[in-house]
Amino acid sequence: MDWPHDPDGEEGSKGMRNYDMAIIARKVDEDEDFPLEADEFVAEYGDDPIRINYQRVVALSDIFEYVEADSFETIVDMHKAVGNAMREGNFWEYHPKGADPEKKRA
Repeated sequence: MDWPHDPDGEEGSKGMRNYDMAIIARKVDEDEDFPLEADEFVAEYGDDPIRINYQRVVALSDIFEYVEADSFETIVDMHKAVGNAMREGNFWEYHPKGADPEKKRA
């Protein structure tokens, strides 16, 4: 895919290689952007590249296909929804296992 900018360049990762949630979180202002509508966020940033790991880059819209929420009241709500979407869409190679995987940190 031709990306609108280099995922590892200044616009994509602020000069250093950053990954998934860190890149997505930098696209919002915690104090000014919430509550946030998911479809408006995807309309603005959907084509942006999100580096998942050292080999894989996907469009933000690919991740948001798995986000169930229509809106987020806080950045924490957004992080939870995006994290769940990344697990659901098999974007992350690590998946916690055990009796209560939601409580086990990755």
